[in-house]
Amino acid sequence: MILFVFTALLSLPADHELVEVKAGKYVLGKVGRVANYRRTVTLKAFQIAKFETTNAQFEAFVTATGYVTDAERRKDAMVFEPGLKEFRWISDSTACWRFPNGKTRGDLTGKESHPVTCISFQDALAYCKWAGVRLPTLDEWEAACRAGTKTDWFFGGDSKPIGQYANIWHGRDHLKADASDGFMYTSPVGHFKPNPLGLYDMYGNLFEFCSGKLPGDNPTAVHARGGSWWCSKNSCNFFTSVDIGKVDRRASFSNQGFRVAKST
Repeated sequence: MILFVFTALLSLPADHELVEVKAGKYVLGKVGRVANYRRTVTLKAFQIAKFETTNAQFEAFVTATGYVTDAERRKDAMVFEPGLKEFRWISDSTACWRFPNGKTRGDLTGKESHPVTCISFQDALAYCKWAGVRLPTLDEWEAACRAGTKTDWFFGGDSKPIGQYANIWHGRDHLKADASDGFMYTSPVGHFKPNPLGLYDMYGNLFEFCSGKLPGDNPTAVHARGGSWWCSKNSCNFFTSVDIGKVDRRASFSNQGFRVAKST
């Protein structure tokens, strides 16, 4: 019998509202997937943030520490604007967490509650060290996302309701802007419906960094899950409980961020 008892919990340093996931056995993966095959894993109890880490939270970290992100130092963040062909991004030397789509596309005014973006894996680790938290593992993220379900989505086996739960790209392609759900880029955390555990934006909004490696990974590869605002049914389509993205640990994209976790 699969155990999946969950309990809502309090906030921690840096104002992260956490939810507890009880220790137990969890069914993860999918039949036929090499990188994420169907299996049952045993996890220790842990806590995971209800929301993705926001601009306001990251700003508190930078103010306290003077931290400079990879994108600010390397000036190689990748951003998007409508009109690009599929899977094409623009390298923008001005883009960073303060200007997630580059300076010409605006700053964070009015977006304090949006998730922080243009964050590399190394930046996420630095934040976690300061806040006394960590990144969820690949298995923890999936167990929390699924909330006891075994289908590709926590709401069932059909993706049609995805728009109720996730900020994604609804256009057929990326040649024209799509703000049909109210947002072309990120949305405020918690704007869409949560999963059964009460976690928001597990799909869409941002790819969320996780710790852990997969077979065949090169030394600099890291992983992120859940899809993003850029992902559509025709491109990427990673807004599921199953898919696992891969990127270089120093890479910064405007659809890339994180949520935190904590061991109990």
